[in-house]
Amino acid sequence: MLRFIHPPLALTLSATLAFANPLPSWNDTNAKARIISFVDQVTDPASDSYVTPAERIATFDNDGTLWAEQPLYFQLIFAINVIGTMAAEDPSILTSDALRAAANRDYKVVLAGGKEAIVEIMKISHAGMPVETFQARVADWLDSTTHPDTGLAYDEMTYQPMVELLVYLRDEGFKTYIVSGGGIHFMRVFAEEAYGIPPEQVIGTYTETTYSTDTGTPVITKAPAVGFFDDKEGKPINIDRIIGRRPIFVSGNSDGDFAMLDWSTSGPGPRLGLIVHHTDAVREYAYDRDGQIGVLNDGLDLGPGKGWLIVDMASDWARIYVGQQNGK
Repeated sequence: MLRFIHPPLALTLSATLAFANPLPSWNDTNAKARIISFVDQVTDPASDSYVTPAERIATFDNDGTLWAEQPLYFQLIFAINVIGTMAAEDPSILTSDALRAAANRDYKVVLAGGKEAIVEIMKISHAGMPVETFQARVADWLDSTTHPDTGLAYDEMTYQPMVELLVYLRDEGFKTYIVSGGGIHFMRVFAEEAYGIPPEQVIGTYTETTYSTDTGTPVITKAPAVGFFDDKEGKPINIDRIIGRRPIFVSGNSDGDFAMLDWSTSGPGPRLGLIVHHTDAVREYAYDRDGQIGVLNDGLDLGPGKGWLIVDMASDWARIYVGQQNGK
């Protein structure tokens, strides 16, 4: 059974507290003030910047924006664990350097293989089973595995300030979506309990699937082929295809989110783009321009000129993870 502690902490804020301080885990900096000012403007019917509830669409990347992504994407850690289990039962599946590295839990070699290695690991570890079976495995993994650095359960490593932001936006009439490079079947296991975002509002990468009634019961099975990779330009394409409205609030943390922020904030009327900048090496991780996870160059160089809000994790957030106590 999944252990999600975030909704009771963030979703049960009293109306009085939420009204007095809708973002309690944000420090009283310009970032917090600008978010609240934007929301006030677009929700005040007397404001020239008023936006009707139907148009209050907010989209969020997941990895590195709503929960952590180091030392590598959590879904990839899950997939590597699956490959190790599969290889113990049948070593013949290890037909490539990427798969052998995954079986040895060699994260460095896996990342060195780039997108092709990641896709191969995902395809082998995710395919050939009904969606329900796959999601049960994800749930079991989340319930039984802890992060190698923090010792926290992965479902405790969502960002408390961002969970509060999601709640605040919904309280103000926004509809919140995840738009992520992560897999939809993986994220849908925890998104509703973790973030209050239902499965139908989770947009992400998906594998091909097949439908059959061979067993007498209709079954949807995951196939070993990527149907759509929801990253970079794929994000605005999927938003247009699935949501049909350009978001007025959009948040990411890496250059994989640049196209989503750029397209969303280039529309008419009031809009706010937000980038989570990982600057806190003590409570989380500090990284941006270098590396293979969460690389951020264009957002730092071009974002401020486009009016985007760069959130400094170290100075703007009083608390990081939902599973941490007293900001530690």
